[in-house]
Amino acid sequence: MRSTSKLRLAFIGPMVGRHAGNTTMQGQILCDLFARANYRVVSASAKLNRYARLADIILTLIRERNNIDVLIVEIYGGPSFVVEDIASALGQLFRHRIVMWLHGGAMPQFMARHPRWTTRVLKRANILVAPSEYLARAVREYGFTARVIPNVIDLSRYQYRCRRDLQPQILWMRSFHPIYNPELALHVLARLRKTVPDAALVMAGKDGGHEYEIRQLAERLGLNGAVRFTGFLDMLGKLRAGQDSDIFLNTSRVDNMPVALVEAGAMGLPIVSTAVGGVPDLLTDRQTGLLVADQDLDGAVSAVELLLRDRGLAEKLSSNGRRLAERSSWEHVEPLWEQIFSEMRL
Repeated sequence: MRSTSKLRLAFIGPMVGRHAGNTTMQGQILCDLFARANYRVVSASAKLNRYARLADIILTLIRERNNIDVLIVEIYGGPSFVVEDIASALGQLFRHRIVMWLHGGAMPQFMARHPRWTTRVLKRANILVAPSEYLARAVREYGFTARVIPNVIDLSRYQYRCRRDLQPQILWMRSFHPIYNPELALHVLARLRKTVPDAALVMAGKDGGHEYEIRQLAERLGLNGAVRFTGFLDMLGKLRAGQDSDIFLNTSRVDNMPVALVEAGAMGLPIVSTAVGGVPDLLTDRQTGLLVADQDLDGAVSAVELLLRDRGLAEKLSSNGRRLAERSSWEHVEPLWEQIFSEMRL
C-alpha cells in the first residue's frame, strides 16, 4: 500500500447515470467527488447492458490492477450480487484493500435467503460501510461491523424554501416499480380530494415496468387533471418540481436510506413517508417527517391533512428537514470517508 496522501481508488457499481435518463447512483457521485478532490480514480461500469457491464468491470480491474490501492465495491444483493462476488474476488486476488459499501432496502432479506454466500463474500472486505443503521444492524446479525456514512448530496444545488402555509401540491418521486408502491400515492390523492378538492399530485420517476398500470389507475380513480406524470427528471427538472410542491409523499414498501427523502428535506418539503426498512433510522416522526405504516392509506391521508392545517408542524418539519439534509453534505461526508482511507494507509 502506498503511503502518499492520496490513495488510488476504484469504484465498482452501476455508473449508468452517465447516460441521460438514468438515475445517478451514489457510487458515481462519490467517484466524481473524489476525482475533484485530486484522487486518482477509476470506475466501472457505465455500460447499460448488464452482461457488458460485468465484462467491463472484469476488464477494468485486470487492466488497472497495479494502479489501485483501495477497491470500493457497491453491494446491492439480488442479481447484481454475482457481479459483486466476482469484483471482490478479483480485488482479493490482486491484494487490494477492499471497502464494501452496502445499499438496498432488500439486502437483509437477500442475506437471509443466502447466508453462506453473502457471508463468504462480505468476509473479503477490510471495512464495511452502510448509509444507515438499518443495514449496519442487518450485517451485525452475521458477525460483521459496518461503519455508518450517510449518502451524499450536493447541498448547494438544492434551494431551500421554508414551508408554513402549505398548498395541497404533493410530489412523489421514485421509480414506477411495485416496491415503491405508487398505487398508494394515487389512492391518497383520491381520498384527499374529497375534503381538499384542489389537491394535486406530481409523479416523477423512471418507468420500472409499472407506469402504464399506474396511469390506468389514475383514470379509473377519476384523477385526470389532478395528477401529472413527468417521467424521469434531471437535476433541473427535479429542482423545479420541488419548488412547485409543498409536500413530499413517499410510499415505498422496501427502502434503505432513500436519497429522495434527503433531497426533499434539502428543499424544505415536509415529508410524509411509510416507516419501512431504514426510513425510521433516517426520519424521526413529527420531528423530521410524518411516518405511517406500510400500505396505511388512512394514516397517509391523515398525515397530509395534518400538515395542511398545522402551520407550526409544517414549518418545523421543513426546517428540520434541511438540517437533516446537511448531514449528507459533502462537507460532512468527506471526512468520514477520509478516516477510512487513512486507516488503510501503511
